[in-house]
Amino acid sequence: MAKATNGAGPCRPTPTHSHEGIRLMNIEIGKLAPGLARCPADSAQDIIARDKVQAPDWVRSESYAFLGSADIDTRRYTDPEFARDEYRKLWTRTWQFACREEHVPNVGDYYVYDIGAYSFIVTRVAQDDIRAYFNACLHRGTKLRASGTEGCASEFKCPFHGWSWNLDGTNRNITCQWDFPHVDPREFSLPQARVAILGGFVWINMDPDAPELVDYLGPEALAHMQAWALERRYIHLHVQKSFPANWKLTVEAFLEAYHVIETHPQVAVSNADANSQYDIYGDHVNRFISLLGVCSPHLAGQYTEQDVLDQFTVGDGTMLDADRPRVGDGTARQVMADLFRAMFEQATKTDLSRVSDSEMLDCFSYTIFPNTYLFPGISLPMVYRFRPDPKDHRRCIFEVMFLRPVPVPGERPAPADIVVLTDAQSFTEAEGMDPGFGRILDQDTDNLHAQQEGVEASAKGGLTLGNYQEIRVRHFERAVDKYMSMAPYRPDIDTLRR
Repeated sequence: MAKATNGAGPCRPTPTHSHEGIRLMNIEIGKLAPGLARCPADSAQDIIARDKVQAPDWVRSESYAFLGSADIDTRRYTDPEFARDEYRKLWTRTWQFACREEHVPNVGDYYVYDIGAYSFIVTRVAQDDIRAYFNACLHRGTKLRASGTEGCASEFKCPFHGWSWNLDGTNRNITCQWDFPHVDPREFSLPQARVAILGGFVWINMDPDAPELVDYLGPEALAHMQAWALERRYIHLHVQKSFPANWKLTVEAFLEAYHVIETHPQVAVSNADANSQYDIYGDHVNRFISLLGVCSPHLAGQYTEQDVLDQFTVGDGTMLDADRPRVGDGTARQVMADLFRAMFEQATKTDLSRVSDSEMLDCFSYTIFPNTYLFPGISLPMVYRFRPDPKDHRRCIFEVMFLRPVPVPGERPAPADIVVLTDAQSFTEAEGMDPGFGRILDQDTDNLHAQQEGVEASAKGGLTLGNYQEIRVRHFERAVDKYMSMAPYRPDIDTLRR
């Protein structure tokens, strides 16, 4: 690519941000109190404020807090007993995204969600009633529906001895009931997990004493989610792959943009990685805002605005020079926002004229503890879900789901079938996956095996985190510690009947 000696002017923010200038400013920043240091370049909010179509309040807010500088003990990633305690203390008490409402659109539709050894039949009992039953026969424990399945049913019958339950969970049949005088069918309803619906997602929680989902999220994060109207989207592509790394290491691989310059150098020309914004909300929600259409501060002064635009729009060089979008007197970010708006309006048949430039372009990543990422932006409208492999605490099941707006007018499309990749397959092999984004996911996950092995080989015994760029990792692990400090909780039928 051309240096900043021709075409448009150098990448923002200013010519003073040379490598030497940044080095000197970093020395001064290092003298600040812990938690106050920021990248010596324009902040995310500075850049967003210059956009033509202004961002809503949920974008223009900030919520950072310094959470300390202590190392994170690596035994949580390597100790099998720690993993067993997570099932007894963490997974039984937290709200988890089980499926989307469009997975169970009609009465009788069901979807099986597993977390570790626990399994749930999520089913629509009535138009406004979705329930989650523990997926086990109350006779001798056989699963009523196989893991990884979905469908439609009028009853849930055990394939072993034929005991069955109605959609509302009440007992329907006990085979040879004469032999069970000690069993009252009225007392043999299927036990339920708690269910909450928010943003088109079906959330479940095994703990009857856990806070309501709205309180679990907190008012600020809840207000953000309600502004996105994710219930008006559907799953266009659903890809799953497993990795040889603990689920927490896998979650944390996506919690910061600090790794972009080394892991994804191909995108750094148009990604403002080091001046991404990081926020935390209560105990269970955090986010970052990573800006597109802006050069990485690591590369300040090396590329023109036209270079930034070319990196994103020309890409592999197949576009003819005459067709290349031009920056002119504007900025790469503004041209990209306008291009994205026109492209997505045509693809989704929706009016996006009122959607801000930031929502069109930028990566908004919200983590809902423990295992869900929501990306509400237009350019990366995704959901990530992470689950531990119940057979190996050194492995994680990772899912990525791409959400598209429901066409207006038009019927809601059915959610995409899941595409399961093997360890050896690239994300680019999933049909429908954007090749460029598939390579980014490959780069992210290729680090994980080496990290798991390195954590186990290390003599240090702890992970050292940045105070700002890795605040989401610390916030996440503080939530882990909160639940791991609790007494074990095992759902039982008497507790669930309360």
